[in-house]
Amino acid sequence: MSASLLALQKLGISFGVQRVVHDVSFALEAGERFALVGESGSGKTILALALLQLLAGACYTGSIRFQDHELLQADEEVMRALRGREIAMIFQEPRAALNPLHRVGDQIAEVLMTHLALGREPARRRAEELLERCAVGSAKRQCRSYPHELSGGQCQRAVIAMALACRPKLLVADEPTSALDVTVQAQILELLDDLQREFGMAILLITHDLNLAARFADRVGVMREGLLIESAPTSEVFAHPVHPYTRELVASRPVRRVLEVSAKACEVLSAESISVEFGAQRLGWRSERIQAVRAVSLQLRRGETLGIVGESGSGKTTLGQALAALAPISSGRLVLFGETVQAGGRGRGVHSHGTGMHRFRRRIQVVFQDPSASLSPRLTVCELLEEGLILHAPTLSRTARRERIENVLSEVGLASRSGPEDFLLRYPHELSGGERQRIAIARALVIQPEILILDEPTAALDVLVQQQVIELLARLQARHGLSYVFISHDLGLTRAIAHQILVMKAGAVIEAATTEELFTAPREIHTRMLLAAVP
Repeated sequence: MSASLLALQKLGISFGVQRVVHDVSFALEAGERFALVGESGSGKTILALALLQLLAGACYTGSIRFQDHELLQADEEVMRALRGREIAMIFQEPRAALNPLHRVGDQIAEVLMTHLALGREPARRRAEELLERCAVGSAKRQCRSYPHELSGGQCQRAVIAMALACRPKLLVADEPTSALDVTVQAQILELLDDLQREFGMAILLITHDLNLAARFADRVGVMREGLLIESAPTSEVFAHPVHPYTRELVASRPVRRVLEVSAKACEVLSAESISVEFGAQRLGWRSERIQAVRAVSLQLRRGETLGIVGESGSGKTTLGQALAALAPISSGRLVLFGETVQAGGRGRGVHSHGTGMHRFRRRIQVVFQDPSASLSPRLTVCELLEEGLILHAPTLSRTARRERIENVLSEVGLASRSGPEDFLLRYPHELSGGERQRIAIARALVIQPEILILDEPTAALDVLVQQQVIELLARLQARHGLSYVFISHDLGLTRAIAHQILVMKAGAVIEAATTEELFTAPREIHTRMLLAAVP
């Protein structure tokens, strides 16, 4: 193992008395691709952060050796020289990894200026080239954009460009495609494959996506509860899994959980040719307006699930925000529960931030795409779940609020691990990405809404928990008659839950059909391309 590029020997990681990684050993050779898979909270990301010594307050046992360096004994000066230059990381939550106060191009250029001593202008040109290579779209415009002006997938690709800037010897990729649609996933994997051959770098891929690991990795390690329970060449793991948990992961597939909608079901939401425009952006001497959503019409009935799919940047999230009256529409009309909420160009209807909108907020809730950005880092889990109840159900006693919070934590699968009490006093940064995602779902469910707008609600979850969430949503829909707008790049999951599906491209709906019609007889070439990319 000493001759390997990276070698872990009986690595243990603890925080206080809690041990989160137990005696993990594996080696990674130069140019090799090794995937760590496992459920949320299994210790994958903790292990990755340990490689770069980014865990405050952690205690270690064992060894992490990179080339000639023992990383557990390296001082901060040595680690600063290695981070970004020799070992780079693609972080799980791109918006949290990008500085919101600086333009994306400047942040990539900073890496090049720091580690390669490039001048400002050469670094900016190189940053634009990297964004172009990572298929961001208009690289020049994205360089001048701030992170909040990009979609989740565009932010993810910007972080990938930043990680690859210095041609590292080891790339640690923590869920590098979780926010991307299937076609862009394939592009990113092809990009990483090309760059690996060009630079000869090794890749440690951390993912909950078994299909991604199967397509990309030479070897796969399976983690559970801080233990590396199985490690073998990829073909062996998928053809002959040894551990019962590995067999369960390999066999897991989304199962359709849909009840027919009553013909008498009332309409709870409708959009009539709504469009959303963003303000002008300065590009050199030219300015432009960005039309993120173009004349979209849709209807949603009680107890129905409407799926919205499309590539990153197609306008899915912006449409979801408009449907929740969180983004002002420039034209068209939005109707909630029979009342006009927004009417672009014909009067505003109920003001989305005024007192008139307050009565709708309990009835329509949103699960946002990035839980790290939507959960306040200053509040505990209990406070996060309780604030909605205090606002929308002020008559509930403290005991009743606590009971409802514990029930919803159990429903989203958090109580089954160590009881709800363990989560109530934690802060978001103390949870894994998947646990934060489930807290975001619980926060929306706790006030018992009638409509849920779910923006990539399972993107950070492993396949087993994805299926649990789909089953949970199906049970709640059957029990309470909930209506869902399910926004996702995962067509397999969308098929498992949606009655109707809209396919978006460049802000417009290019195809609308029932789920079975779309999967059996798609009309548009773009839809067929999306379906062809589904594993």
